[in-house]
Amino acid sequence: MTGNTSAAARLSRRTALGLLASTTLLPILPAGAETTPAAFPQRPITLIVPFSAGGPVDVLGRLLAHEYQARSGVTVIVENKTGGAGNIGIEAVRKAAPDGTTLLLIPAGNLTINPTLMSNLPFDVERDFAPVTMLASAPNVIVVAPQLGVKSIQELIAKAKSGRITYGSPGVGSQLHLAMELLKEKTGVDMIHVPYRGSSQALGDLLGGHIDVLATNLPAALSSIKANTVVALAMTTAARSPLVPDVPTLAEAGVAGIDVTSWYGMLAPKAIPTDVRDALFAVTKDVLTAPALQEKLLTQGLSVMIEGPDVFAARIKRETELWAGVIKSRHITIQ
Repeated sequence: MTGNTSAAARLSRRTALGLLASTTLLPILPAGAETTPAAFPQRPITLIVPFSAGGPVDVLGRLLAHEYQARSGVTVIVENKTGGAGNIGIEAVRKAAPDGTTLLLIPAGNLTINPTLMSNLPFDVERDFAPVTMLASAPNVIVVAPQLGVKSIQELIAKAKSGRITYGSPGVGSQLHLAMELLKEKTGVDMIHVPYRGSSQALGDLLGGHIDVLATNLPAALSSIKANTVVALAMTTAARSPLVPDVPTLAEAGVAGIDVTSWYGMLAPKAIPTDVRDALFAVTKDVLTAPALQEKLLTQGLSVMIEGPDVFAARIKRETELWAGVIKSRHITIQ
């Protein structure tokens, strides 16, 4: 349901296909060309992506599949197991053997928002899964159409206090929807939510003057920001993005206490042996910290963001508690 979840950080089709092609054209190195820890799985590995091909999670999966296979000689496939707002793929990993050969690649919202928003989920993140590592993140940005006549978050707050303002998001319960509700809560302003099925339609309606404000991931809005067809007011993240270095963070703009990043992580079935989990983390960290790969992802708005199992688990718990509070205080429900 959440697109960051519904692919709140979705790459353009052309960009995604280009990255996918790059992973298939690289030669497979002989087994043993790169050393892997002894506990790294020695049987075929399946990376479950619970969304369609072409999004950021899928691209990350195919890059990892190539590198895992090149380093270990083990066959690695990416399976796009779609449906149920990602829950079908998640459930498949929950039921898989906990031996490191079936892994889940997933956006933040499915782990930290859906458990509160969807009361009948068949799984419990903490009970059923072992966090392996965070993989990457995409910053989020708040943009407005030039005709709104505001150039800063403080000007937007003032305008919202004096009149009717509408804002769009990639959908009810998406991370960006909740980020804007958190902004409303912290600033005491009211803005009317207009949900969309993803960021592209919402951006089109912003450009067409049908909504006033849009919270979206930076890759989706980057070309419009560069072309000055939208005005970027602030990043929702703790740091500025090198892709738009002049855009301040919300904290810099005078709204403290909001740090919302669209991120993607890897999980395994709960009972995975610790040494296997640690081997997967070590190899993944080595792969993703290669400067060439980092540069490739950065040009698409994705930053490699590695966190070890314990730190990643703490993040999931912390953000789940944050969003549970926002969902309850803002009375957010899904149909």
